[in-house]
Order: sequence, then structure tokens, then C-alpha cells
Amino acid sequence: AALNPWDVMLCVSGTAIACENALVVAIICYSPTLRTPMFVLVGSLATADLLAGLGLILNFVFQYVIRSETVSLLTVGFLVASFAASVSSLLAITVDRYLSLYNALTYYSERTVLCIHTMLAGAWGVSLCLGLLPVLGWNCLHDHAACSVVRPLTKSNVTLLSASFFLIFLIMLHLYIEICKIVCRHAHQIALQQHFLTASHYVATKKGVSTLAIILGTFGASWLPFAIYCVVGDPDYPSVYTYATLLPATYNSMINPIIYAYRNQEIQRSMWVLFCDCFQAKVSFRSRSPSDV
Repeated sequence: AALNPWDVMLCVSGTAIACENALVVAIICYSPTLRTPMFVLVGSLATADLLAGLGLILNFVFQYVIRSETVSLLTVGFLVASFAASVSSLLAITVDRYLSLYNALTYYSERTVLCIHTMLAGAWGVSLCLGLLPVLGWNCLHDHAACSVVRPLTKSNVTLLSASFFLIFLIMLHLYIEICKIVCRHAHQIALQQHFLTASHYVATKKGVSTLAIILGTFGASWLPFAIYCVVGDPDYPSVYTYATLLPATYNSMINPIIYAYRNQEIQRSMWVLFCDCFQAKVSFRSRSPSDV
């Protein structure tokens, strides 16, 4: 079959995603100091995005090399589970950031570690179940009238996935609004204690709120078009519409390592140690907490 340029772009995107996130996973696994709940969540996100990138590559290979209904179902299920785990990990990171501000005094406790591990277990468990649905029979291979804009997923399947995404997006929006309120309240309390709001406090507060807006805006801009099209689209529409909304959704997994990993100074230090082995003690790094945004 002739190569579809959209499939090639998805494969290239998957390759970039896999390389970026494989580096993050390697750094976190290599560095014993990166064992805090925050980095466990970042590692979960990087692992999910790494699997998603590999899934895009495998989908391209199997689509043009091994044409099989069974392989197609397995690949689609793998992609659904990976991207669902990625979105769920983003939600878990948002919850962790909220808890680190709302319960700052009790955040570094065993209860928080248990909460984080429970969230991750639930997120990966639900994601795996969503990925197994098409493999276990919720597909349209034998009923083309039930197909959605993403074959071989059914309309009801993509509706469930889209509804889950909208719910997660609304929860993240609510939590980030609450985080902004807490940050602004902290800045106001500091201003009252010092009798005025210094320029540095104002800049830090503005930067924090702007970063939160960028995080949520990037997530929404990446996934919302595809989620909306899955609900309103028709399988008879040209496939270019599906590709045009799906490709930006994959970019979210490409941007995640930059937002959540490479900007962190402890991961930057671990990269020095891992690749250069020439880290000098005179170079100072400040340890960041989950509330640093």
C-alpha cells in the first residue's frame, strides 16, 4: 500500500515521543535521589507517554507490514491504554500539586505516599481496562455501521473515552483554579506580614499563575479538538479530519517531558551526572517541591 503522509507524521511523532520520554524514564530509574512521590508521578507520566510513542510506531509498522485484524485490535488497544494512562497521570500530578499546597504540613508523610500509589494503581488499572475493551469485543470489525471516526473502535467506545477526558479536564480545571487561589492567598498573607507586596512576590505569583494557564491550555488545546470530533464526527467524513485532530493530541505527549521533567532542576542535575559525569559541586541547584510550577 502507498504510504499515507499522515501515517508517516504520526510515526515521526511517535519516535520523538518515545525518545524524549525514554530519557526521562532512564534518568529517574538511574538516580536514587529521584524517589519522592513527585518523581514517581513524573515517571508514571513518562512511562505512559513512552508506551504511547512506541504504540504509534508499532501501529505504522503493522499497518504497512503485517495487515491483520487481530494485530490491529491489539495495537489500537495498546494506544488507548497508553494515552489513557498519560491523561490519568496528568490528573494525578494535578492532584499531587494541589495536596502539596492545601496540606503542606502533612504532605511529606506516609499517608501521602500511600495516596499517590493508590492513585497510580487506579489510573493504570482503569487505563488497562479501557485498552482491553476493543480487544475483548467492543469493536466494529463485523459491524461497520457501528464504527466511529477511529476504526475499529465503536461510536459508543469513543463516546466513553471522550466523556472520560471531559471529566478529567473539568477536574483539572477546578483543581488548577483552586491552586491559583491558594497561591494568590499566600502572596496576600506575605504582603500583610511585610506590609506591602514586593515586586519579587508579585512576579513570582504572576509567573506561577501563568505557568498553570500554560499547562492547562496546552493540555486542552492538544486533546479537546480530537475529543470533540470523536463525539460529533461521522465515520463517513474524510479521514483527514481524524488525522488532523489526532496528530495535535499526540503532541501533548511530546510536550509533557518539557513541562514536567526537563524544567526540574533535580532532573537537570541527574542529566549532568548521567551523560557527562562531570557535575561540579560548585554548580548549585535548588530542590523543587510539587507546588513549584
